[in-house]
Amino acid sequence: MKSILNKLRNYEIEIRKTVNSQFAGDHYSVFKGQGIEFDDVRLYQYGDDVRAINWNVTAKGHGVYVKTFKEEREQFVYFIYDVSASEEIGSGNRRKKDLGNELCGVLALAAARQMSKVGLICYSSQREKYIQPDTGEKHAVEIINSLYRLNPKQRATDLKSALIFALSMIKRKSIIFLISDFIDEGYEKHLMALALKHDLIVIHIADKIERELPRMGIIPVVDKETGKLRWVNTSSDRLTNNLSGQFEKIKNELSNLCHKYQADYLMVDTKDDLVDSLIHLFNKRNKSFKK
Repeated sequence: MKSILNKLRNYEIEIRKTVNSQFAGDHYSVFKGQGIEFDDVRLYQYGDDVRAINWNVTAKGHGVYVKTFKEEREQFVYFIYDVSASEEIGSGNRRKKDLGNELCGVLALAAARQMSKVGLICYSSQREKYIQPDTGEKHAVEIINSLYRLNPKQRATDLKSALIFALSMIKRKSIIFLISDFIDEGYEKHLMALALKHDLIVIHIADKIERELPRMGIIPVVDKETGKLRWVNTSSDRLTNNLSGQFEKIKNELSNLCHKYQADYLMVDTKDDLVDSLIHLFNKRNKSFKK
């Protein structure tokens, strides 16, 4: 677990350094609330923006200090995370589940650094885990530990129930990350309601095997969520086209829905670089805040 935490912390530092360098003098982030104000100073940490150094305090000779800022309104960040059995799919060394855990972990550390209150909702076809929002890196590490220890009791997906639970439970406007492969139906109306009520960021995780099976002839394939087995001809162009078409349909409909209701949409594949993907998300949101 120590090696996982170190990897996630390094990811968070790399993202922070890149975003800070591209937005000199601004204190925007993916977790920006209604505004910021000067709060205090603390000792410089590796990865901090050098433009935040408080030279008056540093000149006293007791170390290098940087300015810290706080949100004018307390910021809440929630992760709604699909942990159904379809997340176990992966065509290489990384499953969708591994990617989802990394995304939640890095973003939880980043949110904790912004002094946001961070909460977690894990769902399959039932609520598998709920951690109430709290502040601090210790709490973020608790969330990460819970994710990597979690063994879901159910295998199916019910995004509708997850969103209904979030809508009823999260009363004040929050930043919400919805992380799933979105292999489900009937959740769209509730996703729309969540986007209208909160600052919603939809992260669509995927794997190549969902849209292009390796050509191995006729083989048995087991549905991860239902356990049903069927024989398929993986060499069939028709099958490949159907898989690719289904994936593109989900992706396009989800992206269009997010655009319509002003939610951010990011698709991340298991083969993608996690840092590059999140930097793209941070930069996109930073630019929208500057308009």
